[in-house]
Amino acid sequence: MADAIVRSSPLDVQAEALLEGLIAEYDGRYGANSRPGGARSEILRYPPEAFAPPLGEFLLLRRDGETIAGGAFMSHDDETVELKRIWTRDDLRRQGLARRIVQALEEAAADLGYTRAYLTTGFRQPEATNLYLSLGYRPLFDVAVDPALYRSLPFEKHIGAKAGTAGQTPVHPPAASLEEATARVAVVKAQQEARIAARLAAHRAVAA
Repeated sequence: MADAIVRSSPLDVQAEALLEGLIAEYDGRYGANSRPGGARSEILRYPPEAFAPPLGEFLLLRRDGETIAGGAFMSHDDETVELKRIWTRDDLRRQGLARRIVQALEEAAADLGYTRAYLTTGFRQPEATNLYLSLGYRPLFDVAVDPALYRSLPFEKHIGAKAGTAGQTPVHPPAASLEEATARVAVVKAQQEARIAARLAAHRAVAA
């Protein structure tokens, strides 16, 4: 059976492998006590509708009836989406599956009119950092600095109508310690959560 990329949702039973795989991955790399509620609280941080058009997308790569990779995005504003939940099954890594998912997400976001993709990855995921760099993402952090002093490593890339345009977002300075970096990330995540909530509220009001 040929691979197929299909639209899905965090509520879809077919997405369970992705969600549980990410939870195990993050808790394994960073520790189950690295954040309140562990990785599960972060994975379930946003409502499923944040990952549905026109504000988002949730894609799975299916093979022989099984989910083997996937990813999603959600809207920050009229131009920017944030890529989330990029995952590949452990035994199928280094085969280009994550690259296919990221490219499919970029195309889906561009089809919805978005022109900038933003994402973050953790400081203990060098393979993810290398993937995003190879796909043309611009690091918004000093690559010469210990990544632990950022904890969460941000990237950007113009897509769709602005594909190939150079990014202008300033590079963030490092923190003085992992603890300070962790506190900074918590503030950024709270700001993003408020932004996503506002986007959803505005969308619901228009749809009502």
